[in-house]
Amino acid sequence: MKSDLETLNPTRVKLTVEVPFDELKPSLDAAYRKIGSQVTIPGFRKGKVPPRVIDQRFGREMVLEEAVNDALPKFYGDAVEANDVKVIGQPDVDVTELADGEHLTFTAEVDVRPEFDLPEYEGLEVTVDDADVTDAEIDEQVDGLRARFGTLTGVDRAVTDGDFLSIDLSATVGGEAVADLTAKGLSYQVGGGALLEGLDEAVIGLSAGETRDFTTTLVGGDHAGEEAVVTVEVKSVKERELPELDDDFAQTASEFDTLDELRADVRSRVENMKTVQQGVQARDRVLEKLLDSVDLPLPEGVVKAEIDARNHSLAHQLESAGMSKADFLAAEGQTEEEFDAELLKSTRDAMSAQFVLEKIVEKEQLSVNEQELTEHLVRTAARYGMSPDQFVQQVVQAGQVPMLVSEVVRGKALALVLDKARITDESGREIDLDALREDVPADEVDVEDHTGHDHD
Repeated sequence: MKSDLETLNPTRVKLTVEVPFDELKPSLDAAYRKIGSQVTIPGFRKGKVPPRVIDQRFGREMVLEEAVNDALPKFYGDAVEANDVKVIGQPDVDVTELADGEHLTFTAEVDVRPEFDLPEYEGLEVTVDDADVTDAEIDEQVDGLRARFGTLTGVDRAVTDGDFLSIDLSATVGGEAVADLTAKGLSYQVGGGALLEGLDEAVIGLSAGETRDFTTTLVGGDHAGEEAVVTVEVKSVKERELPELDDDFAQTASEFDTLDELRADVRSRVENMKTVQQGVQARDRVLEKLLDSVDLPLPEGVVKAEIDARNHSLAHQLESAGMSKADFLAAEGQTEEEFDAELLKSTRDAMSAQFVLEKIVEKEQLSVNEQELTEHLVRTAARYGMSPDQFVQQVVQAGQVPMLVSEVVRGKALALVLDKARITDESGREIDLDALREDVPADEVDVEDHTGHDHD
């Protein structure tokens, strides 16, 4: 077998492969056996039909086609290995010549991993948010806890911001009633703003039993984008009474005896949360800075395939939830163009991250041991709400163990870069990277968001 390699662009090559006919003989024999076992010819037992009879009955071309289809994957693989081609995805194969008794010639165009110079990744400097906790933040958390223990009491007055209402709704578009905007006894808190634009303004000032009409543009359903006239009737008005903020409240709402102890615990929890956020920021900003410093061509065919896969996955999720894409975009506050642009950017960033981190893996000769893989499996299983045994069984059956190994080793590469970076907060204080890694393991990088799928 002979093969030539032609570079079409930085991320795509063309292999031209010529195979002597003698090397097709094993596949040709297999083709005769396969066809012979599938046909019934008088005078011959199944599987014992001579090749010359098969040629006479079905034509030599049929046998050659079967043999070539069987042989192409092997010859393609041999050509890839011989030319040290780092392929991504599936090739576009074209049989250009099949001379019976002489040779087979075919071409294969395929995307390849880009060649690029690895940027300097030692000593990257990034800044993260301060983790200081203010008294106002503690007050906000404690007030939230008070709200959970509050009681709703009916009031005989006009509606004000923050009140809890029971309302009836009806709506028309062009004089026709909108069925999915008819509701009786709907619970609603004024100021939420999540139900209908203009509803808060319409109910404020009303008392129980009073109605008001207002117009709004619908963002979902069959009439998305259309203007509707909505009638709202206030059925009842309640306000939340909060418990006194004292030691009795602390004992009711927590395991602590005093309000000071409760506030101290809240402060500790907020500090821990902010530390985790610092870890996430440090990891993401180091990776972002690393990617900004490399000129990396991407295989556009693979980018498109990844975008198509993500769109297909989203469509399946929306279908399962009984939600249209228009409703989804409205809920996200995005236009179709904004969504597509964000998806393109996240896909390209994820693919770039994968290529860069894998090159660091090669340079640093990183590997994964059994304990590291097991720990990653346990954490990932927990994220999916599965037992480790169930998750491992599913991964093995799907043949995804190599993908998980790649995730872990890329995480180790990112941890190495993070270890060599200088992280400071906005106040100029250097951050303890060891503490950050304890809170946010590097191999917990979301593969979908940061390193994409494995493209092998």
